[in-house]
Amino acid sequence: MPGKFEVYKDKAGEYRFRLKAANGQNILSSEGYSGKSACMNGIESVKKNSQDSGRFDKRKTASGKYRFDLTSSNGQVVGTSQSYASTSGCNNGMKSVAACAPGARTDELS
Repeated sequence: MPGKFEVYKDKAGEYRFRLKAANGQNILSSEGYSGKSACMNGIESVKKNSQDSGRFDKRKTASGKYRFDLTSSNGQVVGTSQSYASTSGCNNGMKSVAACAPGARTDELS
C-alpha cells in the first residue's frame, strides 16, 4: 500500500516533508530542514526506520489524545504523526507508516 512523500518549502524557507497514505491522508510530518538534501535524507531515514517497530514512540498528549514520533537509530525524531483520539487509532497510524513508507514515491511541490 504505497503512499507518497511530498517535499515542500514552508513559510520560513525551510524544507519539510509529509508522508501521505494511499488515501491521501497525512500520516507523518517532518521538522524543518535548512537544505533540500537534508530533507531527502530524512525521507530515506523514514523509509528505513519505519520497518523497526522499536523506532516508534507513542505518547499521550496533555489534551488526552495520542500521537507518535518515528526516531532514527541515534534517537533523533525524523517524523511526527497527527493526533489521534484513541490508542488504537494511533497504533493504526504507526502500521500505516510502516506499510506506506518503504515504497512511497517522492513528489516535490513548489
